[in-house]
Amino acid sequence: MTAAPRTEIERALVELRSLIEGQLGDDLLAADIAYGELSITVPATTLPRVLQWLRDDTNTLFKELVDICGVDYPDREQRFDVVYHLLSLHHNQRIRVRVSTDEATPVPSVTGIFRSAGWFEREAWDMYGIMFADHPDLRRILTDYGFEGHPLRKDFPLTGYVEMRYDAEQQRVIYEPVKLRQDFRNFDFLSPWEGTQDLLPGDEKAEEQAR
Repeated sequence: MTAAPRTEIERALVELRSLIEGQLGDDLLAADIAYGELSITVPATTLPRVLQWLRDDTNTLFKELVDICGVDYPDREQRFDVVYHLLSLHHNQRIRVRVSTDEATPVPSVTGIFRSAGWFEREAWDMYGIMFADHPDLRRILTDYGFEGHPLRKDFPLTGYVEMRYDAEQQRVIYEPVKLRQDFRNFDFLSPWEGTQDLLPGDEKAEEQAR
C-alpha cells in the first residue's frame, strides 16, 4: 500500500500524477515519484503530443525545457533512454519525461515545441548517436569535424580512436591513431594490510638485493 503524502509538495505531485494518468491513459507506461519529482515514461511516438500538452494545459504549464540528456544501457534491445526535464514556473513544479529507443530508430524532434531543444538534441546525437527525426540541423556540436563514434556510449574506448597534436613542421593540427606509450598494469589493493599474494613487477629486484 502506498504511503499517504505528508507534505504539500508530495500532495501536489500525487495530484499531478493523477491528472497525467487520466489524460494519457494507455500511453503512460510508468509514473513514479522520487526525490521530490515526478518521472513518467511514454512511447517515443507520442512524445510531441505529450510534451505539447504538458506545456499548454493550464493545470501543468511546463513551459521551460531545462535539459535533454541520454542514458546508455548497451545490454538492452532499446539501449538508449532520452530524458526530458521540464519546469513549470507557474506551478513551481518539475517533471521528467523518458522515452526509449535503439540505435536505428529516431526519436521525434521537439524543436517545434521547445526552441531550446535544438542544441540539446544535437548534443545527444553527438555524444550518444541518438537520432532525432525532423531536426532542422542535426550535426555534431561538441566534438570536432570528422570525429568518429559517440564518446558517451558505454562501449566507446576511454582512450578514443584518434589523438590530435600540433605538428611544428607542417604547422597545423594533425590526427593520428592513438598510441599508448605505457602498458597498463593490474595492481591488487584488495588486501592492503596483509599484502598482495602475487609477485608484482619490480619485486624481484628487492629479492636480488637481499641475497
